[in-house]
Amino acid sequence: MSQKVAVAIIHGMGTADGDFANESDPDKFTNGIAKRLKSRFSELMGETPKDVDAKLDIKAVYWAPVLHDLQNELARRLEFDKLSNPLQARDFVWHSLADAIAYQITSSSTSDTGIYHQIHSQFAATLQKLAENGGEKAPLCVIGHSLGSAIASNYIWDLQNKKVQINIGDSPLEQGETLCLLYTLGSQIALWGLRYHDFGTPVTIPSPQLQEHYPSLQGEWINFYDRDDILGYPLKKMNDKYQEAVTVDMEINAGNPLTSWNTLSHNAYWSDNDVVEPISQALVRVWQSAYQ
Repeated sequence: MSQKVAVAIIHGMGTADGDFANESDPDKFTNGIAKRLKSRFSELMGETPKDVDAKLDIKAVYWAPVLHDLQNELARRLEFDKLSNPLQARDFVWHSLADAIAYQITSSSTSDTGIYHQIHSQFAATLQKLAENGGEKAPLCVIGHSLGSAIASNYIWDLQNKKVQINIGDSPLEQGETLCLLYTLGSQIALWGLRYHDFGTPVTIPSPQLQEHYPSLQGEWINFYDRDDILGYPLKKMNDKYQEAVTVDMEINAGNPLTSWNTLSHNAYWSDNDVVEPISQALVRVWQSAYQ
């Protein structure tokens, strides 16, 4: 019987390339955070890094291709290359805004053609792989960066509120029943809350069904943010429901001396020890509680 913790890592807005999902290149796979988590997990467990693969199954939710061709076609029609692009600022704005705007439910959305549902189908495919490789009842951890945190939140919310309009598997993991850990990095969930009364209703972490599968497991939702990151925000003070749902808004100083004080900090969460350490510790706690 498999004894693994399943980890799904979803990228954010911008120009994520295929290396994000390339497991053969650990330095680039999930922007390197999977490698760091495995290394620290092995240290905490007193094992070699090779032993970790028997305990952690980490997969990427790589949704960028859903929008890549559409963005390129629109750029071609607008003759994007003829517009000014100082310090590639237009590239950043183009890809960031395009991703966020395209990821909207519209009146014409269907389970087959809506961008929202196509992106969620990528999430579902990753959870299917995790269920196949790590076990249908493996405890689930989700790590979402930037827009990816909002995508993760929406996907989980749809599962928990029976609003799913795509095909998903019926295993407990794929149904979200074993979800116990959620980590949001440089999250824009607060901005998405503008769409809803009193800024919305959060997901429930851990899953309400978790105790049916793992009675002793405890969950947590840590939201990492950097005050210099203009794209990431705290969540607990949005309303009373978020105050209760989010375990902690953890402020960190992401990046190096060249990036930690400016917008570039937004992409520095992946390699920050203040992110890797608490997640690694939680993965150890979950594995030990589930399997020892």
